[in-house]
Amino acid sequence: MLSFPGSLKVFVALEPCDMRKGFEGLYALASERLQEDPRQGALFAFSNRGHTRLKLLYWDGTGLWLLSKRLERGCFSWPRSTDAAQTKLRLRPEALALLTDGIDMHGAKLLPWYERE
Repeated sequence: MLSFPGSLKVFVALEPCDMRKGFEGLYALASERLQEDPRQGALFAFSNRGHTRLKLLYWDGTGLWLLSKRLERGCFSWPRSTDAAQTKLRLRPEALALLTDGIDMHGAKLLPWYERE
């Protein structure tokens, strides 16, 4: 299980992307499509069309991290937006941990003690 500090900003790209992209390609997507500066310390999550692959891009202050996961069975429960023009969604680090651990967040309800700002 991945663990992130509660203050970490997490942005999920809602549109699928080409999983052949590496550091430069995903950095460009975060900058251009998501309109965020990757060097501000946020973590960016990208998935393919079938949501069977996931890549995370993170700047730790000294360099870029690129983490990748390929599922052998099933798919990630990828967030959706009701606004077709929306390109990104901000998640709490705990929600990203649930997503990467295969927990379906659609229709799930967070308990009051779990929610925080």
